[in-house]
Amino acid sequence: MIHAYDKLYLEKARTALARMLDFAVYDLHMELTEFFNLFIHFGVADLFGCGDPDTLVGKSGIELAYEVLDRSGLSYHRVTPNFTLDRSEEYWTGWALAYYQWETALSFAEIIEYVPIEKIRALYSPYHEMDISQFVDHMNERIRGAKYLTNLKLLRTRAGLSQSQLASSSGVPLRTIQQYEQRQKNINKAQAEYLFMLSRSLSCEPEDLLEKV
Repeated sequence: MIHAYDKLYLEKARTALARMLDFAVYDLHMELTEFFNLFIHFGVADLFGCGDPDTLVGKSGIELAYEVLDRSGLSYHRVTPNFTLDRSEEYWTGWALAYYQWETALSFAEIIEYVPIEKIRALYSPYHEMDISQFVDHMNERIRGAKYLTNLKLLRTRAGLSQSQLASSSGVPLRTIQQYEQRQKNINKAQAEYLFMLSRSLSCEPEDLLEKV
């Protein structure tokens, strides 16, 4: 598994994202979805998600929130942050989401495309009491369900080929192609030769066929 960045930064990242969301909702009085869309749209999420040291290590969660607002051009008043002992649902959302993004190396935009941020917040109960691996498994299931088409099927459809035609042109057995598209077989564990044969027929790179989750 290739993670989004060095594990050395992970705990700092989780705390920063958690505090950023908590601060945005309870101190800046912004809607969670509205603020997270700004986080993605104005590029802070991309810097965070690729492990940019200035973003992950150089800024606290509160500083990240202000960075988002500065980039967005919205007017705001700086406020004194409230620090409470209780962790809010938004705090947990950032804490869990930062781990999931690191674990899968999906971008925040991709994750939210399939599981909106408010639906992740709704997982607070019962997942805040569980091991983070159970949250990861649940998110993977939801994204697989939402992302109906495999990359193989999407690329084959774009190329205008039927499964039979792809099998004929690539030399990969028809049944194998069907199993990859139905996720009965994991294409991430496919023979390198099969990936090369399929990618050649579909005019793409072998890694384009792999599933990120």
